[in-house]
Amino acid sequence: MASFKCPVGKSSAFDSLHNSIDQRKTTCGHLGSISKVDITRSSSRHWHPSAHRISFRSSEKKGTHHSFSIRAMAESDSVNGVPQIDISINPRVASLKPSKTMAISDHATALVQAGVPIIRLAAGEPDFNTPDIISEAGIKAIQEGYTRYTPNAGTMEIRTAICNKLKEENGLSYTPDQIVVSNGAKQCIMQAVLAVCSPGDEVIIPAPFWVSYPEMARLADATPVIIPTSLSDDFLLNPEVLSSKLNERSRLLILCSPSNPTGSVYRREVLEEIAKIVAKHPRLLVLSDEIYEHIIYQPAKHTSFASLPGMWERTLTVNGFSKAFAMTGWRLGYLAGPKHFVTACGRIQSQSTSGASSISQKAGVAALGLGYAGGEVVSTMVKAFKERRDFLVKRLQALEGVKLSVPQGAFYLFPDFSSYYGTEVEGFGIIEGSEALCRFFLEKAQVAVVPGDAFGENKCIRISYAASLDTLKAAIDNIEKSLTLLQPAAPAKHS
Repeated sequence: MASFKCPVGKSSAFDSLHNSIDQRKTTCGHLGSISKVDITRSSSRHWHPSAHRISFRSSEKKGTHHSFSIRAMAESDSVNGVPQIDISINPRVASLKPSKTMAISDHATALVQAGVPIIRLAAGEPDFNTPDIISEAGIKAIQEGYTRYTPNAGTMEIRTAICNKLKEENGLSYTPDQIVVSNGAKQCIMQAVLAVCSPGDEVIIPAPFWVSYPEMARLADATPVIIPTSLSDDFLLNPEVLSSKLNERSRLLILCSPSNPTGSVYRREVLEEIAKIVAKHPRLLVLSDEIYEHIIYQPAKHTSFASLPGMWERTLTVNGFSKAFAMTGWRLGYLAGPKHFVTACGRIQSQSTSGASSISQKAGVAALGLGYAGGEVVSTMVKAFKERRDFLVKRLQALEGVKLSVPQGAFYLFPDFSSYYGTEVEGFGIIEGSEALCRFFLEKAQVAVVPGDAFGENKCIRISYAASLDTLKAAIDNIEKSLTLLQPAAPAKHS
């Protein structure tokens, strides 16, 4: 069966194709006589790989089929006789949703640049400067000419330092060839998903989730399977619910503790229950996103999933420098795991970005040299985060109709504002969900926060408290004042 594909804007284009088929002895004479012609026509005027198809069967030999494609452009699809350019993009890429956290942050930044005094509590990055000792290590690297390519997986110096950190702080034993250093933890996660997931595999993601997890699964042609959690359970995955969702297609479970966006921290005993379930499924791996491990508030304690019995062999541990060391712009993260998985991630990196910045790697070595859990430098930042958390928790709990799970880590609050949904604001409209509420806060309170539907929970919004206490006080004052504008929604009119 041979196929012709073309976009058609006018019926005359089909006539010309019929004429071309009559000339088959010159264009495809090896096919012999054509016994059947099928034409499928799309309403689209622009070329698409499957938009228009003409197929025919050759009778030269019984049971012989030939296949090739001819693309033709209709007269309406050309300008001055020049065919228009095909502007289609990969369907996987087309299906990706833009990050709402980045969209809100960019919108807020644009308003600030336009002179609007927006309080920005949307971005997921510390407001502190990178500690001096780390910055100085980066500056020294530049001054000493340490500005060339490094090995793809990272320098031996930083991979050795990471191994020492994982051993001392997490109880995990790795060798440098079981570490790959990348341009941020985000790249590590993306490469891990691409490396282990095949088309049709399922990626298990508890909700609320970091916005990029489902999109990364889709980019790998895997299927994200979202498992809702509840505020009453502190947004932690119920092991029994997890067990009910697993099957032979389950390939990767993603856990994030402390969590973005909820700040929840998994207790060791809960992780042990999850590990027992994981152990029953030979194909199931676990990606443990531990980027917020040092930003944790007592009595909560961090447990690395790979440290649990039988889990080292099937766990990919991701961490980095952005959050705890206030190094978001340095773009430095790492993945640790069994060598064959890490090698696969390295292959992807070698054909995309290659190694991380040589300068950032020197700075990362300095960060890991600050002492256990980042030493006093990190503990000072964590103390400030806790003070801010306590302030906001108290203020939010005082707001009528707002529900809240007190976060045990990270620097986010994820309050439930759904009691205000359905209310109406004059000149704005009805607050239909978290996205409308965040637009309302941006417009009326001049505070930028992120809608919960971006994280898989429309009842909530994410508030980052990576800002000074004065800034947070002004933000919550504005939010509280703006809520007085909300009125019960008018009942729907029936004709």
